[in-house]
Amino acid sequence: MPVLSLFPTRVYTAKLQASGWETFNSRLLRECAQYRADDVAGQAWSKGRYPGGYTSYGSLNRMHTLSPTFARLGTKLQRHVLAYARTLQYDLEGRELSMTDCWINMMPRGVTHGLHLHPLATISGTYYVRTPRGVPGLKLEDPRLDRYMAAPPRTQNARPENQPWVTLPVAAGTVLLFESWLRHEVPPNPVHAERVSISFNFNWF
Repeated sequence: MPVLSLFPTRVYTAKLQASGWETFNSRLLRECAQYRADDVAGQAWSKGRYPGGYTSYGSLNRMHTLSPTFARLGTKLQRHVLAYARTLQYDLEGRELSMTDCWINMMPRGVTHGLHLHPLATISGTYYVRTPRGVPGLKLEDPRLDRYMAAPPRTQNARPENQPWVTLPVAAGTVLLFESWLRHEVPPNPVHAERVSISFNFNWF
């Protein structure tokens, strides 16, 4: 067909490692719970900005510099980030694409994470530590949405690349990467079990 696909939005998802991720996640989960219990500043920050849940974003947002386990996660993520950068055909000559931010997200039932992006970052993503059956995925917004103007609605069976919103399922042991300008959100958790993830930014500047 004489139709070109221009300016695509590319999202990367893969298993963190082929095996052993369950043991690694168990250790991460224990540390997440311990940091939540000890992080008084994070508890206060979450109370007003992450009601019902806990995030270390406002208090401990460089976890890879505080914990050897999180530092190992950063090392494991590096190869995925570089693979994604190659897909995007980034020219990284002369500078390093490195992790600058890393924080914990713990979402019990009813907790939501509102629509946002990650300013002053290059590649962002999330590693999923605990995803019980029925927890929400990551909802991504078409970056052209505010420019649709008079566009008709999409058909129910429209391909994902033609939808204004796409929700990607999440699974423990999986890393999901996107360019930091892409707006995204997590819908309310409908199940009693807690959803646990670790979000991060990699910057190139």
